[in-house]
Amino acid sequence: MAVPHGYAAVLRVTGARQFLFGSAIERLGGAMFGVAVVAMVSARTGSYSLAGAVSAGALVVLAITAAVIGRLVDRYGQRRVTLPLVVWSTLWSVGVVAVSILGAPSWTLFVTYAMSAVVGTTGTLSRARWSHLLEDRPGMLHTAMSLEQVIDELAFVGGPALAVVLATTVLPEAGYIAAATLFLVGALVFLARTDTEPPVDRVTHKSTTSVLRNPGVLVVCAVSFMLGAIFGSNEIVTIATAAELGHKGASGLILAVYALASAVAGVVYGAREDAVPAHRALWIGALAMCVLEAPVLLVDSIPLLALVLTLAGFATAPTLIVTMKLAGSLVPGNQVTESMGMIFTALVIGIAAGSALGGIVVQGVGGHAGYVVPVAAAGLGAVLGLVFNRRLR
Repeated sequence: MAVPHGYAAVLRVTGARQFLFGSAIERLGGAMFGVAVVAMVSARTGSYSLAGAVSAGALVVLAITAAVIGRLVDRYGQRRVTLPLVVWSTLWSVGVVAVSILGAPSWTLFVTYAMSAVVGTTGTLSRARWSHLLEDRPGMLHTAMSLEQVIDELAFVGGPALAVVLATTVLPEAGYIAAATLFLVGALVFLARTDTEPPVDRVTHKSTTSVLRNPGVLVVCAVSFMLGAIFGSNEIVTIATAAELGHKGASGLILAVYALASAVAGVVYGAREDAVPAHRALWIGALAMCVLEAPVLLVDSIPLLALVLTLAGFATAPTLIVTMKLAGSLVPGNQVTESMGMIFTALVIGIAAGSALGGIVVQGVGGHAGYVVPVAAAGLGAVLGLVFNRRLR
């Protein structure tokens, strides 16, 4: 059954177009960082394991700080907390580029890139705005959350491909420079729209306990960790596998079609009523991701690799949409940003773990064998969602 409100109605909400436009630009830059750093470090040093470790270190910092920043945002407001962090991140990004070009010791890459990751993400902030603006219109909220995920996926269509092209044809740091620039511009455009921010209730929020005490949120965090491991390992394993097959530049295109398939699924999912309860849809989505990606272990060519990952992509966006819907529905309104930040934290830690583990497997036994990491992570996510299903009802 088609959602009666539709995407057009969602975009007519006051202020929505501006903060969506800003967040879309920022997320395009954000989608480029992982691949840009891997391409930059591996080109300068020749080590995929170092590239994966540098990427993973920053992702851990981003994950640890995301929940804390989310709680601060709930208490003090989006602009007041995140605008200074945008400036902070930009300055450290300049340092990342400098130490890479100068060939500084490896530890300086870890430090500068990790410090640049202490920043509020507009993807979480944008979803929190929708939860506030449409809290009494669940049909439109379902569509808005789906639209948010579509924007994420479209960013991963263009972002990694653009990062790889710039890093391989201009200079190794070009992809990272573009990512940092887009991130800065998008964040400033997003934060300029202040009238759509969720209201701040410091007194009420001060008395609330951490979302970590909510068992349902913990279950969603566990599944989100596994989903993140899929994405983190897929990136580095696909780059390495494409290089083994003699077409390293094709990795950006493969990751792009993977994200494009997810975006298409997100559009379809958001345009229809949610027939499956969220607590059930979570483990079903993770299981579908496992089953659809498993055949990648049997393929040995670029076209077949792209085909399997495209099919796997169709299960991605609906599953991620469900995680954020649960993040908003399992907590009171004055903890939505913190809850979403915690889910994001789990997702990013999973990406870091997947990236690091994928890099180790690639370095040890080869690129193609590394796909066992995302397949296993998806399977574990499905098991967790099923076993602890009652916590989500």
